[in-house]
Amino acid sequence: MPYYTQLGNFPKKRHIQFRRPDGALYSEELFGTEGFVGPTSTLYHVHPPTQVSGWTTLYNTKPEYVERQVMRMRHTLTQDVKPSGDPVTGRTVLFGNDDVEMGIANPAEKMPYHFKNGQGDECLFIHYGSGTLYTMFGTLKFSKKDYIVIPKGTIYQMVFDERPDNGSDEETFGGYSKADMPFGKFLSIETVNGSHILPPPGYLSKKTSQFLEHAPYCERDLVTPFEDAEHPLCYDVAGDFEVRIKARDCVHTYMYGYHPLDVVGWDGCYYPYTFNIDEFSPIVGKLHMPPPIHQTFEAHNFVICSFCPRMLDFHPEAIPVPYNHSNIDSDEILYYVEGNYKARRGISSGSISVHPQGIAHGPHPGTVEKSLGKTHTDELAVMVDTFRPMFPTKAAIEMDDPKYPDSWRADHHAPGESKNGNGVNTWD
Repeated sequence: MPYYTQLGNFPKKRHIQFRRPDGALYSEELFGTEGFVGPTSTLYHVHPPTQVSGWTTLYNTKPEYVERQVMRMRHTLTQDVKPSGDPVTGRTVLFGNDDVEMGIANPAEKMPYHFKNGQGDECLFIHYGSGTLYTMFGTLKFSKKDYIVIPKGTIYQMVFDERPDNGSDEETFGGYSKADMPFGKFLSIETVNGSHILPPPGYLSKKTSQFLEHAPYCERDLVTPFEDAEHPLCYDVAGDFEVRIKARDCVHTYMYGYHPLDVVGWDGCYYPYTFNIDEFSPIVGKLHMPPPIHQTFEAHNFVICSFCPRMLDFHPEAIPVPYNHSNIDSDEILYYVEGNYKARRGISSGSISVHPQGIAHGPHPGTVEKSLGKTHTDELAVMVDTFRPMFPTKAAIEMDDPKYPDSWRADHHAPGESKNGNGVNTWD
């Protein structure tokens, strides 16, 4: 999606004859956005992509939001979520609004069908696990800490590698028994307002869309679909193939009389890709830099940011942790991946913090003094900032830490002073 690329075979010009080995025409498909004035790709199918049947509505996907009039800071504990469903049905929406839905998935089953999100773009952050994404644009391998950006309308099948054995990886994967071990865990972020997840415009040249020198990542960091002997681009196979399509807040099932990944070639600027968060090059400064420096992707009314290990501020009197700030226009939601998030206590891998617009928030008591003199941080987190309030679902409420809103209430003391006499403010 960020830049022009191509894969497979296609004719010299668009919209001209391009024939199969048996003499029949390949079926050209313009796969485009924004009424033909946005990013597009042109694909060439063995079979007309219109030949489908058996349309049936399977289930509703519209989240039910609760506590819509409650405004408080939240801490959502996803660490002990039981594995369930496949990489699509296993997704649980935790927070959302009319622009974006954010949730987690801990798949326990394989995905025996192909899927198309006809409602919005998807950005999946792989917390752990690895596997293969088979798409109409070719194959993508994914692994721990990959972002997978899947544009609206892409047909794909997500296949995780086999579960790890119940040995040295037990702690890494949450201590599950071998029988209950999930394939992996990922964070899902989905547009619901018709917009697309793209690199921020400020990183791109207005004339060529090339990534600029100050951007924290570039074209070389993005992994595009591939084909090889083991992973062909085109699957020219007849049979009955189920494709589930999400649209109108429902998932519908369609039957194809041929393999849905029957594209022999394509070119354009609209396709899925992966980007590993470790390839993000953090921007650092003499004094503490604001959250926009962490911005990684952007859609209408929300952004996605990557808080990565980095050198901290180098002014001799710098305060490395964030200053108190008010989210006047934004809700701030962080998914904690790994490391020590120095501005927070009681947070661990798999935690989600929610700080709503209208309430000032900042470092926990005691963390500012503790941070002084630190030269680097190992924190890793994914943040979604929205410009409309995010509401929780029942699933989020069930994972709620009720003590979190009061965790800032400890007294503000000079170093070495506290009511408990040891200079430490605790939050259990």
